[in-house]
Amino acid sequence: MKAIVVREFGPAEVMKLEEVPNPSPGPGQLLVRVRAVGVNPVEVYVRSGAYARKPSLPYTPGTDVAGIVEAMGPDVTRANNGDRVYAHGTAAGYGGYAERTVCDQSQVHPLPARLSFAQGAAVGVPYGTAWRALFVRAQARPGETVLIHGASGGVGIAATQIARAYGLRVIGTAGTDKGVTLVREQGAHEVLNHRDADYMARIMPLTGSRGVDVILEMLANVNLDRDLEVLAPGGRVVVVGNRGRVEIDPRKIMSKDGTVLGMTMFSATAEELRAIHAALVAGLENGTLNPVIGRELPLAQAVQAHGAVMEAGAFGKIVLIPT
Repeated sequence: MKAIVVREFGPAEVMKLEEVPNPSPGPGQLLVRVRAVGVNPVEVYVRSGAYARKPSLPYTPGTDVAGIVEAMGPDVTRANNGDRVYAHGTAAGYGGYAERTVCDQSQVHPLPARLSFAQGAAVGVPYGTAWRALFVRAQARPGETVLIHGASGGVGIAATQIARAYGLRVIGTAGTDKGVTLVREQGAHEVLNHRDADYMARIMPLTGSRGVDVILEMLANVNLDRDLEVLAPGGRVVVVGNRGRVEIDPRKIMSKDGTVLGMTMFSATAEELRAIHAALVAGLENGTLNPVIGRELPLAQAVQAHGAVMEAGAFGKIVLIPT
């Protein structure tokens, strides 16, 4: 089979499409024929060697796969051959940028027939991150107001849909007119273009001068200090993404009894993941959650996909399609 293989950390060009042996599932594992795999910014950081957690070389990137169960190892109780599934990870030593991969059964969940495989590949990291940020880290409650920066990207769309369904008032931002329209279509009550110089100044009036209870911050090095100015009393900022250092005024946190929280899916416990994906599967089944695909690229264009996922003006999820 074909798979993307990384033999050294570095620029996107270190990813090569190679012929590799077909994998086999072990006890409690499933062999999944990959029909689509999501591309996430964290995979760019890992591949570059800049991330704190690095896999052993060589490795195949990718965790968010969707496809069909082709084979099962002993002791599998959660799936059957031929099932349509999505996975929020792959078994140790395997990756999703491939025609087939191996997943532990705890990583695999049913993909409702109403969704495409590309949509299934947009669930794992984006929707898991959004849920964990909102409800595990920020402890968001119905009736609160949430500000979602970059709401037209994969995590932002997921957070918008989840927050709206849960009864929060949603203010989203995007960087293009197309993105603003998309965020509004996903259920945001108010949408601001973050390329407008005064967009942050418009947030307090939208909340009756009270401020926002929860902020999901996708680019903390740019926004964090300004976020603290629009927090409501007891407000929480969850840092989901960051690309550099930032200077803040701690008095802005002190005066609001505010909290700044870090967030990574690598820290999620097995118990959290079970709860998160039980909720996500329910939303996928009942139509509350609908992943939006921005671009589909062939697996051979993984290099281009890693460039695209880091571009400004995100619009939906980028997925790779094995041939």
